[in-house]
Amino acid sequence: MTSPVKSATSFYNKQHAAPPPPVAKPQIILPPKNETNYEQYISKQPKTKIKNILVAQPKPEGPKSPYFDLEARTKVKFTYKPFITVEGVPGKEFRKQRITLNDYSGIIFTSRNSIDHFFRICEELRVKMSQETKFFCTSEAIALYLQKYTQYRKRKVFFGDANNNKELRTLLVKHRDATRFLYICAETRKDEIPAFMALNNFNYAEGVMFRTVPNSIKDIDLTKFDMLVLFSPTGIHSLYHNYPNFKQGSLKIGAYGKTTVDAIIAKKLELHLMAPLPNTPTIITAIEKYIKEAK
Repeated sequence: MTSPVKSATSFYNKQHAAPPPPVAKPQIILPPKNETNYEQYISKQPKTKIKNILVAQPKPEGPKSPYFDLEARTKVKFTYKPFITVEGVPGKEFRKQRITLNDYSGIIFTSRNSIDHFFRICEELRVKMSQETKFFCTSEAIALYLQKYTQYRKRKVFFGDANNNKELRTLLVKHRDATRFLYICAETRKDEIPAFMALNNFNYAEGVMFRTVPNSIKDIDLTKFDMLVLFSPTGIHSLYHNYPNFKQGSLKIGAYGKTTVDAIIAKKLELHLMAPLPNTPTIITAIEKYIKEAK
């Protein structure tokens, strides 16, 4: 029996000229890899013993944390102080961006903050997203955080296994033809994902829903610490906001993320450890490696 598809094609060919060839889709171009060798910026000076480390983040919640485990193993004291705080963009201000949330069928999240403020804006504007809305996340941990606001199992949630933007880009490509994307971001944000979507003609917009501002950290005496660990360019901005005449001196500096290191280099500070790198995939492994090699 002839299939309906084949029959329809034969009928078309008999009645008309050959059907036109399909229009070629634009080639998916990945942004060029950053070829900067960040390891070259790590200080070659002899490592010195570390007793007190200031971590520019809130103290981990709950009794379990890699920081607590590292502190127990090494006997090094960790102090936690967030250098920045996150403020939500008010719904009234968000309206000025002329974004209608339900016009977008794919929402991109790269942090828990982006999830928190997306659903806050939805509540402020009394918007209920369709059950068909797709959520794209950079990691499983971020994806699971959606459970705080929605029934996870009833949602279309996509995430990569390696917690990086390369896998996220692959997911976006797979859904690009049938999805209009909204990238939830901060006022100051990395441009890797929107640059990729712009380069490849995605149908997308950026929804600015929160901003980071410096915290007051003047109650912290930096001279009492052997090492400071930073996590974002805004953390470095906060450091100089609070201490305009900051001098590094003997203070060792660790950093997480390439953009953080870029900001450290721009300030002509000396870098002593970094993650992620091949031998130090997490900031915990980077700190522990430094502590062990300093003995």
